[in-house]
Amino acid sequence: MNRNQAVAAAVAAANLLLVLLFLPLDQYSIAASKLPVFAGFHFALALPANSEVNTDMLWIELAVILINTGIAWLLLRDRPPAASRFRIGMQNAVLIFTGVNLLLAVLFPPFESVFALTQAILPNFEGFYFVFGQKPNHVIVTTLLYIEVSLILVNGSILWLLFRGQRSGEPTAEELQALASRMREGGR
Repeated sequence: MNRNQAVAAAVAAANLLLVLLFLPLDQYSIAASKLPVFAGFHFALALPANSEVNTDMLWIELAVILINTGIAWLLLRDRPPAASRFRIGMQNAVLIFTGVNLLLAVLFPPFESVFALTQAILPNFEGFYFVFGQKPNHVIVTTLLYIEVSLILVNGSILWLLFRGQRSGEPTAEELQALASRMREGGR
């Protein structure tokens, strides 16, 4: 495991810890005790009464984290020097990866039925559907979409900062050649 893979594994572990500490819950209301309503995310050690973990949502969260970690692990592996002709740099790769994640989040947003009878702060989440092929009488759950996009942007920003280049105070050979040519032209 190289340094970049270790960073990706650490970010994934932090995300997994966060997801497992704040579980997605369904809550049963007094009026309709057989109909669970998405109640948001609560601290795992202080779950409210009449609630249960929304395992479908939890599995989706865990799968997304593990799939992204697997992709990052493969992209960050060491390659022989001859095989790496075209290098985009780690920060640019993070930007591309974050952009693709944002595109997928917008193309497959969370939906709820317009017939949900609750007035919950976080609406009744029914799943992710293709935005141009949504089910009839369904609307986007903007609260969950904002959370999803925010987490993607925060993770992308953290990775972008972690992969910034470590510049030493010494100039490179190309910089020294450019400086020498400028000095020769200026002296004539």
